[in-house]
Amino acid sequence: MSILSRIREDVQSARSHDPAARGALEVAVVYSGLHAVWWHRVAHTLWSRGARFLPRLISQATRFATGIEIHPGATIGRRLFIDHGMGVVIGETAIIGDDVLIYHGVTLGGTGHGRGKRHPTLGNRVVVGAGAKLLGAIELGDDCAVGSNAVVVRSAPAWSTLTGIPAQARPRRGAPRAEQPDMADFYVI
Repeated sequence: MSILSRIREDVQSARSHDPAARGALEVAVVYSGLHAVWWHRVAHTLWSRGARFLPRLISQATRFATGIEIHPGATIGRRLFIDHGMGVVIGETAIIGDDVLIYHGVTLGGTGHGRGKRHPTLGNRVVVGAGAKLLGAIELGDDCAVGSNAVVVRSAPAWSTLTGIPAQARPRRGAPRAEQPDMADFYVI
């Protein structure tokens, strides 16, 4: 897929997620969440090829310009939309699936100082509410929803809603019958 096609896809995704979006030009020019994702793609490409200083420099310049910090080592799928974005932090080993929506103040952070996988993995079509903190090498399945200000420290299966401090999972409303998670997959803290 060409760079222009990806940009068009990102702009369309932003327009479909944000009812305040008035047009493609406005979205492309003023949406800081898109700018952060676009610059992350550049930094991630360099990071994947073994460069370290320049990708980190790009990441920090983007943070300064947008208020969104995405480590160049993070893996991000297609059509990520970061709405409003200020204060979003995405750690080095985070993995984000396709069609994910993240609101402002969200942290996909690590726990501890060890090497290896230490940040969250989000499936496809996950929605993360404002101020939520997802910490550690946890996994959220496809179509999960994380409530605003939730603190998620445990993995959850697809079609879960996670709320509270610490977050507890329950089946998400609207889950297709065939995809309803088994209640045995849910955790209680």
